[in-house]
Amino acid sequence: MENNSPEKIQLLIIGSGPAGYTAAIYASRANLKPVLYQGIQPGGQLTITTEVENYPGFPDGVQGPELMIHFEKQATRMGADLRYGLATAVDLSQRPFKVTIDEEKEVLADAIIIATGASAKWLGIESEQRLNGFGVSACAVCDGFFFRGKEVAIVGAGDTAAEEALYLSKLCSTVHMIVRRDEMRASKIMQDRVKATPNIKIYWNSVTDEILGEKTVEAVRIQNTATNEKTEIAIKGFFVAIGHQPNSGIFQGQLDMDESGYIKTIPGTAKTNVEGVFASGDVQDKIYRQAVTAAGSGCMAALDAERYLSEQGLH
Repeated sequence: MENNSPEKIQLLIIGSGPAGYTAAIYASRANLKPVLYQGIQPGGQLTITTEVENYPGFPDGVQGPELMIHFEKQATRMGADLRYGLATAVDLSQRPFKVTIDEEKEVLADAIIIATGASAKWLGIESEQRLNGFGVSACAVCDGFFFRGKEVAIVGAGDTAAEEALYLSKLCSTVHMIVRRDEMRASKIMQDRVKATPNIKIYWNSVTDEILGEKTVEAVRIQNTATNEKTEIAIKGFFVAIGHQPNSGIFQGQLDMDESGYIKTIPGTAKTNVEGVFASGDVQDKIYRQAVTAAGSGCMAALDAERYLSEQGLH
């Protein structure tokens, strides 16, 4: 066999958050010899999360990066072949499927589990990245608990922002909600709930100028787009809720997706519209987006893939 012929893989897992690693653990135990490419951010979004208190089995909480190291070690111990590398192109039009890694290496796979996750959209200001994990967060459900009784700000105007503002209002003394226009995009019912909550203060026509603080968040400076007037608000937490972007670009045009780019799966399964291709975790879940639900869907994908490979006589 020549060296330049593509490597043949029974089950390829693309992505390495809770979904990808859980799929690798299950698939290894089923002797599917999975190969997992870790992608641009090995461990996924949890590697930029500090304290994780809502993952079952860790009564004292666990650091996000540490939790992902546990996942990775378990997948390795079960025999998964974990590799560095980013899937940069795919061809799902024929079997075996063809996947290009790092724009140069080609592999052929009998079945694929997509676990590429989603990335939070950020405002793109320097202080936001600098203080990320030190008071700046893109997940109120994950981190709101740490700001009990404190003042926080949230930026966004859609249903997610409204939902997160309401969630924070139950924990925090005041929630300062920064809305870019003079109206919200959120559904009428969500807007009404936000407006009826006494400790949510809405700043209309406002944008974030800067998040202030040396080591942790101390205040936010906002600017009114109508008057250009700047205001500083003392806060301890700053939540960005302007949406998530599923990392599904390379599958565009080959898999069914919704209007935001989330891969559609057949309800109750991890199956996509292409037989032999499965999707799990945040790349197909815009509703829950939790580590524990991603892990659960990674398990589903591995079981679905095992069934598919045996039915096809490939395992």
